[in-house]
Amino acid sequence: MKPEWKDFLADAGAEIENGTVAHYGNPVREQEVALTGMVFADLGYQGVIAVHGGDAADFLQSQLTNDASRVGGDSHQLSAFCTPKGRILGLMRVFMQGDAWYLRLPGDTLEPVLQRLRMYVLRSAVSLEDASENFLRIGVSGAAAPAEMLQVAGRIPERPGQTVTAGDLIILRVPGIQPRFEVYAGSLDAAQSLWDGLNVRGAPVGNSAWRLLEILAGLPNIFAATAEMFVPQMTNLQLVDGVSFRKGCYPGQEIVARMQYLGTLKRRMYLGTLKTDTVAVPGDPLFSSADNEQPVGRMVDAQPHPDGGQVGLAVIQIKFAEADDVHLGAGNGPAFNSQPLPYAFEE
Repeated sequence: MKPEWKDFLADAGAEIENGTVAHYGNPVREQEVALTGMVFADLGYQGVIAVHGGDAADFLQSQLTNDASRVGGDSHQLSAFCTPKGRILGLMRVFMQGDAWYLRLPGDTLEPVLQRLRMYVLRSAVSLEDASENFLRIGVSGAAAPAEMLQVAGRIPERPGQTVTAGDLIILRVPGIQPRFEVYAGSLDAAQSLWDGLNVRGAPVGNSAWRLLEILAGLPNIFAATAEMFVPQMTNLQLVDGVSFRKGCYPGQEIVARMQYLGTLKRRMYLGTLKTDTVAVPGDPLFSSADNEQPVGRMVDAQPHPDGGQVGLAVIQIKFAEADDVHLGAGNGPAFNSQPLPYAFEE
């Protein structure tokens, strides 16, 4: 985090832990407001990889699960970078500015993804670098967010998947239970101006509240603890426009395609609640009541909910999820109670 930005956030009341904003003094209240009002958050827990060069478009098309040709200055997409075995190493939102491509992903997976991508460059005219310090990243959410963003920035994307550039701001509209935006500010002045403008009728929140909104939107994040655990379909990527089955090859493509067309999906991602104050973390095992030895699922992410307990996303064997027999940590642990996702499973 840039020192000037860190000082700005601290002056605004931010409690900063491990280089990211944990909260602003009342995390429970922040989560309540995140579900009912307009909030904005520093997204410093995320990182950004920049991809440059004349072969960048072809390179990304050959490496990611989605169709990179659909990304432009006015559009972005979710995409995964997989191992040759079809397991997700990194899950990212891909956007462009000018002739540069950017991959936004959780910061703790940035370095492994960057190093693995570099292995595939070979003789291509492509360079990759950690560009996290190039942008100050801000998330904005709420029913009033479009009107407030329009007033502060001057123009906004109207639908999820769209991108607009407004001065030093790159604004992405992303899915959510309420309108949501990811904003990438290219200068400190632009970030501070946006923050101050939103602070009139909105409330700043920590990264836990923002991750809660991601969870409720049914959008997975792959952190270091869950890297190489899941095939894309296990995290519902085919349901949130994160996979193209019409594009060419990429690492793991044969396995991903075989699961789609020839295999039987035995695990998928569910939204659910946990009645416990012990926060579940990515990768935590889930068990059935009949077996404390073999996990039937893994947590993708979980965050406290203002109504008590937690809400989380988890990849679970379908038969156990449908039987409502899923427990955190042990067969007699807190029950994972499935809730409806904002999108439907395939037939």
